[in-house]
Amino acid sequence: MPIFPNEFLEQVQSSNPIETVMESYVHLIRRGRLYVCNCPFHSEKTPSCTIFPDTQSFYCFGCGVGGNVITFTQQIENLNFVDAVKLLAKRSGLTIPENEENKQSSQLRIRILEINRETANFYYRNLLGENKSGLQYFKNRGLSPAIIKKYGLGFAPGEWDKLTSYLLKKGFTEEELIAADVSRRSKNGTMYDNFRNRVIYPIIDVRGNVIGFGGRVLDDSVPKYLNTSKTLVFDKGKNLFSLNFAKNTNTSTMILAEGYMDVIAIHQAGFENAIATLGTAITADQARRISQYVKEVIIAYDSDNAGQQATQKAINHFNDVGLTTKILHMEGAKDPDEYIKKFGADRFRLLLENAGDAINFRLDRCEQGLNLQTESDRVKFLEKVVNVLADIDNPLTREVYISRTAQKWSISDEVLHTQIEYRRDNRKSLQKQKEWTGIVRKTVAPESQNNSKNSENCSAREKKAQESILGYLLRYPEEIQNFTTIITPEKFPTPFYKKIYTVLYERTKQNLDTSIATLGTDFSAEEMGKISGIYAKQNDFPPTKKVAEDCAAILNEHTLDDVLTDEDLLRLVQDAKKHKKRI
Repeated sequence: MPIFPNEFLEQVQSSNPIETVMESYVHLIRRGRLYVCNCPFHSEKTPSCTIFPDTQSFYCFGCGVGGNVITFTQQIENLNFVDAVKLLAKRSGLTIPENEENKQSSQLRIRILEINRETANFYYRNLLGENKSGLQYFKNRGLSPAIIKKYGLGFAPGEWDKLTSYLLKKGFTEEELIAADVSRRSKNGTMYDNFRNRVIYPIIDVRGNVIGFGGRVLDDSVPKYLNTSKTLVFDKGKNLFSLNFAKNTNTSTMILAEGYMDVIAIHQAGFENAIATLGTAITADQARRISQYVKEVIIAYDSDNAGQQATQKAINHFNDVGLTTKILHMEGAKDPDEYIKKFGADRFRLLLENAGDAINFRLDRCEQGLNLQTESDRVKFLEKVVNVLADIDNPLTREVYISRTAQKWSISDEVLHTQIEYRRDNRKSLQKQKEWTGIVRKTVAPESQNNSKNSENCSAREKKAQESILGYLLRYPEEIQNFTTIITPEKFPTPFYKKIYTVLYERTKQNLDTSIATLGTDFSAEEMGKISGIYAKQNDFPPTKKVAEDCAAILNEHTLDDVLTDEDLLRLVQDAKKHKKRI
């Protein structure tokens, strides 16, 4: 991994307090000396992500993501280590020192973007060339020359290596073409074009860079659609088609369509706030990205069953990031492209203005597959309705839908209220129990009831001893100097824990900072999450110096009989429960 000078990394992190950076992405709630928030990396309604200002780290007890401010920036912005550091440096106005390694990494990203730009131009020129099959396809779909040019649409020729040969003559290397995923290498070493005989949709990021491509066949070949694979500049689960145009519209709403052609047709009809995912169902990352620009999303998915199921998943993601969701009800057409062709842009505008809300969409789906003339199916229907209404957090909104539902189905308001409140109370109770169980299990409970060895040939108690030592040293970095005389890295049986202690050991010998905030150059983002987890899981029950020393002594002797017995763990759990009650 490219390494910046330690002094510079310390300056970057001190200039970007983790709580300040995270607050620009999520809503933080102060709890004593800590902060909590709903994790931006997985869906949840109760905060499970904790920020530790004293160590400038964070950890999510729900999904296990964690680390320092650089790790967070990597995850939230889909960046590598170097680019995350550069973004934070730019945010705080720091000048970035360059070295050979990060120059090479940055240069490859630049080269990939250059390749993508050349490739997009190649495909566009080819679309307008002698082979008119791609251009005819777009004309048949009703696209004007202006919209074709605006989106930079293109056509990939059917020859095996026409693009590859063109780019190699431009001075790009085979390795660079493979890194950009515009070309691939066969088993016998021959280079060939990734996209062949397909119309091409360039995917452009919000900065105007071509980061990838989507291609559609003109016949019945499979796969029907093909996207660029994950590269240094592209991840289809974190980017959105046409967001570069939609973000610049003066509106608080975006239209989420199902595919490239729907978006382009909507855009051509005068609605430039349309976007689409890239061949997959919408992800939490994409929902979060949309929430950075607007407060409301109108879902315009296909009216078939698959589209309706995808709509429900999208509603859940948008609800998690606080976006209001409306649903487009199209009658007489299967998708926006067809609807606009049949009824025109004005009718589509009316459709948007009268889009239904997500709650009514979910309530309507409760009836599907049920015969409401039978008592058993009517009971099933009402159970589904209660589940939907119990999801509404705003009391006033919930009251409106309860009254409306009770009137529509001739149900007592009181009965609905009782069932919904019971369901909400039950959910809260289960959530609290789940959270508490998770905290206890992750902090003090052994992984098993015996000392059986795990896949790393390490018993649960040996694992606990290593975590106790590391947890203590991460909390009190000034003690590492003393511990290097007590235990050496070789005494740690788990390879990852051994690596952590080795890094702490070596950094201490070199008089370098050993806090969590500065470990990003030695560990990956995933590893940083695990390190933060060691610290976070012991936050309520931090190991004392005596416990850490005892654990070191026992690891030196290869036994743990005298450390953290089952009785000790039971006592800690009981003390923790008393502590929680006092709080």
